[in-house]
Amino acid sequence: MLDPLFDFTGKVVLVTGGSRGLGYQMVRAFAQRGADLIIASRKLENCEQVAEECRTMGRRAMAFSFHAGRWADCDALIEAAYAQFGRVDILVNNAGMSPACPSHELPESLFDSVLNLNFKGPFRMASQIAHRMSQGAGGCIINVSSSGSLMALPLVVPYGAAKAALNAMTVSLAREYAPRVRVNTLCPGPFLTDIAQAWEEDKREHQPVALGRPGRPEEIVTAALMLASPASSYTTGALVQVDGGPR
Repeated sequence: MLDPLFDFTGKVVLVTGGSRGLGYQMVRAFAQRGADLIIASRKLENCEQVAEECRTMGRRAMAFSFHAGRWADCDALIEAAYAQFGRVDILVNNAGMSPACPSHELPESLFDSVLNLNFKGPFRMASQIAHRMSQGAGGCIINVSSSGSLMALPLVVPYGAAKAALNAMTVSLAREYAPRVRVNTLCPGPFLTDIAQAWEEDKREHQPVALGRPGRPEEIVTAALMLASPASSYTTGALVQVDGGPR
């Protein structure tokens, strides 16, 4: 029997960047607790594999290919989600990344790409779905930021700035669409997702955080479930750090 605090039976959850990493872990967690899923990222094949995994759990699931930094793609995803399921109860704005580059060498095209992917697109997804939620039965939005939005982040300055903008966006949208829509930020630190394969071996074992190590991908799950749970009905505009503690 599911814990009533974390029972998402019948809920429709849309996760961008849901085919791998932390997004994949959240997709699995929601599916295991009864939710139907929309999994969206650039590679349709990867999304379909995750969708099929959800179907084996008895859930409805839809895979969708989109570019998270383009408003036209965001709008197409939203239309497809509502056409298929009739609503979105929970949006997890998880897509985002940035290659390292010295700031003085950063080309304008890369700057624009990073801002589009990490802020412009998530703004479109959150604002459009929040509006629809507010006109319907309400809902919950989780914007996935980064511990890099709260500290110095050399070599990926636009990424840290875009995630800081995402934090500010969360607070404003939480106020704009209250009380029917809750909007919160989930702020992960260093996690052993596929991006960690490029780290030096020592960094995969040790990190300069209070707990002394990087997070395991599954350790993001409880924070996401907490923010999405109806039992968190008095939590909005919050920033929840899952980053191993202070540096």
